[in-house]
Amino acid sequence: MPAASSGSNKAKIARRVIEVLEYFDDAHREATVMDIVRRYNRPQSSTSELLSSLVELGLLHKDPFTRSYRLTPRAALLGSWGQPEMVRDGRLVRLMDRLAAQTGLSVSLTGMIGLDSQVIAWRHGPKAPSCTRELFGGCKEPLARNTAGVLMLSTVSPDRCEGMVRRLNAEADAAYKFSQSEMMARIETFRAQSHAFGRVGFGSEAEALCVLIPDQPQEHPLVMSLVYGRDDKVNADGLLQSVSEAMRACLPDPGTSNVEQLQKQKTAA
Repeated sequence: MPAASSGSNKAKIARRVIEVLEYFDDAHREATVMDIVRRYNRPQSSTSELLSSLVELGLLHKDPFTRSYRLTPRAALLGSWGQPEMVRDGRLVRLMDRLAAQTGLSVSLTGMIGLDSQVIAWRHGPKAPSCTRELFGGCKEPLARNTAGVLMLSTVSPDRCEGMVRRLNAEADAAYKFSQSEMMARIETFRAQSHAFGRVGFGSEAEALCVLIPDQPQEHPLVMSLVYGRDDKVNADGLLQSVSEAMRACLPDPGTSNVEQLQKQKTAA
């Protein structure tokens, strides 16, 4: 029993370290103890102790006058050397920045963790709908409950995908059960086009254009999403064009993306 308790405590500490590091983004360059406490509903005393430990490890700087914390270069580079080139040299970040500046919309980068979608990074744009203000890096939910997740399922081989969908449905709460055949049909549609419009998920009613990042390792897809309010009037073709241009400018030799191919087919028709 003590060993199990010790393992549980270590997992909690690891989770809280990641939460602290994920708190910082373009809208939160600095943080106080209470900022972390309020977002994650953590005890103030243990949060103060954790932040002090991260300062000692060189992952955070502490301002002696404002008593606020900010990330160090070590935190920014931690783990980056083993990443693909587009992650290591910042091209994915530049892609998010470019799309947010060009469209004014929020931009999300999402990955697949087992049967879950997880927000890897979230860039709030000036036109961000109020229903997305509580979304941030680290948010996670089952793949079937958001458009980016269903799009990522389309990258999985059909046989394995069918098993994943069956398990997602079996483990879903009653409110989130779905038709297996309809979900598989939706996935096949996404498989053919590599992008999709639909709900952003993660407890938000916002909508999104979700596009697969090209040339990702098998079983490790990434999706870039442009997020807008459900009632906002958006130009779908214009958003697709923006993503296509941004990918050409920011990613290493993306070639002719599936988004561009679809646009050419529409023009020819």
